Amino acid sequence: MKVCLLYADREALDSENYYDTASIIQDLGLNSLFSTSARKLVYEDGALKKLEKEDPFLTDTLRKVMMVPLTSEDEILFRQEIVADCLEAGTMIGELYRICAETIEKWNELGRTIWEKIRQGNPTLRLISEIRVMHLFCDSLAEIRGVLEKQEHLTSRGLTAFRDEFMKAFSKEREEYVRKGLNDISFYTSGLDQKDEGIDQNIQPRIVFECGLEDGLKFSSIRMEDVSSQSYKFAKHGGIVYKFRKYINSRMPNSFSVEDDGWLVTQSQQLEFGVVSYVIRKLKSVTDEFQSFFDRLRFQAAFYQAAVQMKLHMDRFGLEWCFPKVCDRRDLEFEELREFVMAIEQRVKVIGNTCSLRQKDMLIVTGANQGGKSTFLRSIGIAQVMMQCGLPVTAKSFRSGIFPRIFVHFTRREDSAMNSGRLDEELRRMDGIVEHIGDGSLILLNESFASTTEKEGSLIAYDILRALKEAGVRILTVTHLLSFAKRVYGESKDRPEAGVDFLSAERLPDGTRTFRMVRGEPELTSFGLDLYDEIVEKGLQNRGR
Repeated sequence: MKVCLLYADREALDSENYYDTASIIQDLGLNSLFSTSARKLVYEDGALKKLEKEDPFLTDTLRKVMMVPLTSEDEILFRQEIVADCLEAGTMIGELYRICAETIEKWNELGRTIWEKIRQGNPTLRLISEIRVMHLFCDSLAEIRGVLEKQEHLTSRGLTAFRDEFMKAFSKEREEYVRKGLNDISFYTSGLDQKDEGIDQNIQPRIVFECGLEDGLKFSSIRMEDVSSQSYKFAKHGGIVYKFRKYINSRMPNSFSVEDDGWLVTQSQQLEFGVVSYVIRKLKSVTDEFQSFFDRLRFQAAFYQAAVQMKLHMDRFGLEWCFPKVCDRRDLEFEELREFVMAIEQRVKVIGNTCSLRQKDMLIVTGANQGGKSTFLRSIGIAQVMMQCGLPVTAKSFRSGIFPRIFVHFTRREDSAMNSGRLDEELRRMDGIVEHIGDGSLILLNESFASTTEKEGSLIAYDILRALKEAGVRILTVTHLLSFAKRVYGESKDRPEAGVDFLSAERLPDGTRTFRMVRGEPELTSFGLDLYDEIVEKGLQNRGR
């Protein structure tokens, strides 16, 4: 039984991961996004009551899926359709995830993790374990079918195909067939799985064979005709009623009891074991295809459960959202794009930005310190990663190309983990990126090469980024290397075919930062004195107190 909710034609995440996923997660702050999306919001009377604890499985699943980019528009649309269905279907995906998680937990308790040891051990214990697992499967699959039966308005290709295939694979007729078989052999686990606690009962087998007789009264052509379990309430083994029934049976003609003869007891136990094993083999032909089903459905449902919770957190922080659209790789357009991770961490409604780049290969962002440039760059990177795994993004609208290779090169603070200076570390990371860069690559650079002098950093940045641009790499960079920015601006300002655009962090005449990016020529200052004046003013205010 296939699930195929992440891809239309396959189950596994067999595509290539992003290069250096650890840096992407660190520099874009995605760990906060993962952990927040793994926390369920509990509402009461329309108001948020509490946040449940983080579900580590959801966190891990989201991390794995988001770091494997989709490579076509159809794959992105496939997942977006399912996310939209999950949002419309209420608790459906959460119920599927819960059923699978509980089934796997109970399966583990029944000995799934030591399955091979059981196979090599006592065959009776192995058979009893198989019966219990089959009961578990049947109950869980019936519950899943019940959830899917309520979903009459699914429109996504993935969920409708999954529902239809599941209904065929585990129809009501198949469920009845399995349940009848399990009920017929319930005598084998009698007393081990007592559901009617407090009621004394005895369950006995009824096994009917058909055979012929040959010379010497030898049996031939033996065939099992029927097997069933007969339940006698208030006939607890060893009790008065049980002894009385045993006495009555012993007086019946053409019958005898095996309980008083050890050899007959052994033979009857072997007969029961053989019959039950035969029935279980028949039933397993129905349930074998679900052996890995619960693991696969749990993983894939976990991604969509995290997506639903992610959207609810967007609503919680008052963030508009949309499903992004795919366009040409040289285009990038969005309206009121907000940095989701900052909203999560600071519990604020982040300032949004609007941008339209047509047929551009490079975007250079300069401007005032503390003007929101790095936040702007991260918002694009987060949205691009979310788009490329089929998730909604925090914007009114978002259009971008598909980049199977995303690279980040953010400045890092020097710490004890570095074996050399910051510039050497930056160049070493850039060398690793260059080795893996190729067609369909996007690189985000934040204050790269600022660890050396402005002149040297500008020369390094100019040479490296020009080579990357000529190689067909889309480049988005935030920089304070104003000599570099001015040089590129001078070479491209009258050449639209150069494919370079410039944005600057807006600063009002009084020094106020609006945290919005506007088009403009790179300025020759980052207005660091604004920050100096602010620090001095705060110091004087504190001294006056």
